[in-house]
Amino acid sequence: MDHVSLGVPRGVLESLPEEEDAAEMDIHRAVDGIERRINDAIDEADDPGEAAGYVVDAIEHMESRMERYDEFVPELRAWGQSPIYAMAWRNLYAELIAQLYQEEWLAEELDRERNYRLVEDGIRFDG
Repeated sequence: MDHVSLGVPRGVLESLPEEEDAAEMDIHRAVDGIERRINDAIDEADDPGEAAGYVVDAIEHMESRMERYDEFVPELRAWGQSPIYAMAWRNLYAELIAQLYQEEWLAEELDRERNYRLVEDGIRFDG
């Protein structure tokens, strides 16, 4: 199984205020950490399905973070504050998820794992 390679999208960085080097560094560190944890899990996995299970966990975590940041946007606007950082992080997680689905060997496994989880959750709720 190949390692995944994640990058910080240029659009996310361009959305940040120019003088905000700390936020840019935080974003780079976050992407590096996500990539490292996913690749460590891929190394430890016995098969692509097991690796996909970990990646789906990471995707679900990123989706949760996206939702949280998305909820901050109107709240920040209501308080008269700029939501640019919340929007940048939200967009970053969306872009990272898209990058994971672009990995050819992983995309089919991700779909399979997500479908499995939907069915498993549906059975659990009905039972």
